[in-house]
Amino acid sequence: MTPNRSLSPKGFAIIMSCVGLVSFVAGVMFVSMGAWPVFGFFGLDVALLYWAFKRNYADGNIREFIELNQHELIVQRYVKNEKVQEHKFLRNWVTLDLAEDKVRELIGALTIQCHGQTTEIARFLGPDERKEFFHALRRAMAIS
Repeated sequence: MTPNRSLSPKGFAIIMSCVGLVSFVAGVMFVSMGAWPVFGFFGLDVALLYWAFKRNYADGNIREFIELNQHELIVQRYVKNEKVQEHKFLRNWVTLDLAEDKVRELIGALTIQCHGQTTEIARFLGPDERKEFFHALRRAMAIS
């Protein structure tokens, strides 16, 4: 599994160019009215937006592999193609849990529990995708 990325690098460049241009024009207008400190705040807004997008793209390098075999459920997490974590669970003792508030229609964390060890998986999926994956994994575990 990998996080969804809806904005391409080209789209990012276009958005940042548009935001930068609008902020620069608005900043120049404020400078011409004598409110020169406002220009810096427009620059700060653009810088923070740039940082937020870059942080989002960095989080997009996460990969999560889930392997289900006869005896084990194996969860491997990779960040920038380097294995960060690996968790192995005995298949017959695994409990899957999806935190769900049916009254408010909220879907929370999807966790695997086995022998006192709890691991959250599919953090980066949206609520509906997480619920769908939960049901698919439960069906796969029940098959054999």
